[in-house]
Amino acid sequence: MIQTLFGKQEPSFLDKMKQAVTRTRENLSERIDEVMALTKEIDRGTLDDLEAILIGADLGTKTTQEILGKLREKADRKQIKDVAELKRIIKEQVLAILNATPSRVGKPAKGEPEVVMVVGVNGTGKTTTIGKLAHALRGEGKTVLLCAADTFRAAAIEQLEIWGSRTGVEVIKTKPGGDPSAVLYDALSAAKARHTDSVIVDTAGRLHTKTSLMAELEKMKRTAQRIIPGAPHEVLLVMDATTGQNGLQQARLFTESAGVTGIVLTKLDGTAKGGVVIAISRELGLPVRYVGVGEKAGDLLPFNAENFADSLFSAS
Repeated sequence: MIQTLFGKQEPSFLDKMKQAVTRTRENLSERIDEVMALTKEIDRGTLDDLEAILIGADLGTKTTQEILGKLREKADRKQIKDVAELKRIIKEQVLAILNATPSRVGKPAKGEPEVVMVVGVNGTGKTTTIGKLAHALRGEGKTVLLCAADTFRAAAIEQLEIWGSRTGVEVIKTKPGGDPSAVLYDALSAAKARHTDSVIVDTAGRLHTKTSLMAELEKMKRTAQRIIPGAPHEVLLVMDATTGQNGLQQARLFTESAGVTGIVLTKLDGTAKGGVVIAISRELGLPVRYVGVGEKAGDLLPFNAENFADSLFSAS
């Protein structure tokens, strides 16, 4: 817990993560306890029961088989003494997968704004995530500008303006139906002139199967690069944790077309399938950069692999 100026205890990042993955922990760690309580020796036969548990927590078939393969090797050598040892080994493998994902974030040249494009289908919490990210950057003392480039939905522009008002951040916008690349041009030009630290760009979230959307994202990236070389420095894909494996196909398409550099996983606190974090790292080769763990402005946590793994296997 973190002590505030007024003596009130604020939850630490680890506390918040533990709370957020409560349902996943019950679906994974506690189920392992239940299954292993019925056996005296952990061998290959016992480990077969683990497959359904790992898949049920949404680690995915590929990741599950990789973890089970290593566990069976250790079981054959009698290296798994008890359930505590079993969970420790699984936790080590989870950490290895999460830490193996390289960071692809670019850095702006000195004096240039950092440009973050945020992509994802409607309904994943994309605009809300942008508001929370603006709040987090402001908390670090940075100046921020929001770009309302999802011009196809008037509601998206209005929602971004609400978050801009909450966080004290200006929103650069155009009328609904306007050219997204044109409003992006205006936003980046303003950011350069004002020496703004960060620009967060909201993009259209229509169905990922629409070729026109992907072409539009490509056009926006070219526009950004003309104004600020190397931009966008990060392309964050917002995924809804409750969709689990179904969200991975969306992620693959966006990764191919939009050059995604990292994932923001929303609604982690609302699912028992938080193991999709591990599947994302293993199958997409993308780092999870942030996780949404609630509705408040401060409920967007920078993702920390050690905290996540600890939260999955520690006591609540």
